[in-house]
Amino acid sequence: MRTDPSPGTLPAREHLPADTAGTPVLDVVIPVYNEEKDLQPCVRRLHDHLTRTFPYSFRITIADNASTDTTPLVAQRLEAHIPEVRNFRLEQKGRGRALRTVWSASDAPILAYMDVDLSTDLNALLPLVAPLISGHSDLAIGSRLARSSRVVRGPKREFISRAYNLILRGSLQARFSDAQCGFKAIRRDVAQILLPLVEDTGWFFDTEMLVLAERAGLRIHEVPVDWVDDPNSTVHIVKTATDDLKGVWRVGRALATGSLSLDRLTRPFGDDPRDRDIMDVPKGLARQLVGFCVVGGLSTLFYLLLYTVFRQFGGSQVANALALLVSAVANTAANRRLTFGVRGPGGAVKHQAQGLVVFGIGLALTSGSLFALNTATSSPAHSTELAVLIAANLAATVLRFLLFRVWVFSDRREGDEPTNGVTAAPGASAPAPRASAPGASFPPASAPTYPTGAPQAGIPQAGGPSVPPPQRHIVHPHDHDTTTQFRAGEAADGTWRDATMQMLPVRRPHDTDPGDAR
Repeated sequence: MRTDPSPGTLPAREHLPADTAGTPVLDVVIPVYNEEKDLQPCVRRLHDHLTRTFPYSFRITIADNASTDTTPLVAQRLEAHIPEVRNFRLEQKGRGRALRTVWSASDAPILAYMDVDLSTDLNALLPLVAPLISGHSDLAIGSRLARSSRVVRGPKREFISRAYNLILRGSLQARFSDAQCGFKAIRRDVAQILLPLVEDTGWFFDTEMLVLAERAGLRIHEVPVDWVDDPNSTVHIVKTATDDLKGVWRVGRALATGSLSLDRLTRPFGDDPRDRDIMDVPKGLARQLVGFCVVGGLSTLFYLLLYTVFRQFGGSQVANALALLVSAVANTAANRRLTFGVRGPGGAVKHQAQGLVVFGIGLALTSGSLFALNTATSSPAHSTELAVLIAANLAATVLRFLLFRVWVFSDRREGDEPTNGVTAAPGASAPAPRASAPGASFPPASAPTYPTGAPQAGIPQAGGPSVPPPQRHIVHPHDHDTTTQFRAGEAADGTWRDATMQMLPVRRPHDTDPGDAR
């Protein structure tokens, strides 16, 4: 599992503006391997659909996965005759490798891909990318398993698809419904940080990307699709299924051991700059309460079982102390991982030491309750002892949660060091994505070959100074006599969150401008 440094944490989601021409809004990647017959009709059909229906500029990128037939020649002809088509040749196979390489080099703010057979109805393309353009979601996937989807395929593929998704739900707690549908999209700012964490270069690439995104709390939008199976598909089902199961095991182990720095994928509280000034907002309080109650209930049962066993060999005080000590260590470890989401060995000893202090407080409560019971009654019944201990443990549980939340596993404040060794200075610009995979025959992401059109605001241009970003004014309801100025992409605290792309809808064929070549 990849743990190499990534460009940094994500900015707040914002609606992509559409007020200047330049960089294409959407880059649709079509990974191909020996598809000399299907490539040309696929690209022409997709280009015609986007020209007629998509209201923004777009690009179609052919990612040739080391084809050995005439696919490269077909791709070159399409690039020569259609201005919106680009062709990239990779000398190594692997759909995941192709997507990572092309997406990392693309300058479009919305990145998508679809299979060359176009099994998915193209009418779902605009609903797929619309939530990403609006800033509502981070990733979007087509789902063949949604109730409103209409799917035509054989029983074998239907069984394999549903069984695979059940395995993902049972082993990796995945909540998305369809991992392997070849119809997905992602925001570029998310891809820059998420892709370096994805290790697979084949068919499991989609699943790994979605699982990591979901575990990091990113928003995944699902679109029901109409899908017709391609009977001539060249996918090797047995080998693909075996590789996918190996990938499930690898990702599950990485998540269980906490070897991934998923905190770099978190989003700020909101997309309104005023929201970013809100301090001390409880993060995940409801989820933490539920997790703590579940762990606490199991810990109480474990404690009572231990107390019953130890009571056979000693007095009530000794049995209570031993049972509480053992259950406290287990309780701290479980809450650390499951309730408060602390992963990895870092700080584990410190957390256990602090947990023992909390244990001491619980011991004082329960031991004091037993002392009071033994003072009131010389020989209390075992059931009475258990009732008193349960009441005392309930009081200790409430106090334990508060201490865990505000002291042992307190939320990291702004300015503190990240827990996974990732440091990002406020306002620092994100470095360029990783270099492309070996064998890619195009320049790295730091120097994309796509034309960028008009200069982008706030970005230094070759041979001259940077173009100043546009100004916008925000008037707060309670400050009628003052106006706060900010630049696009700038938060209220003066830090830069994102470099905003500037875009315009493409002219439609019915426009009458005589200078329009389209």
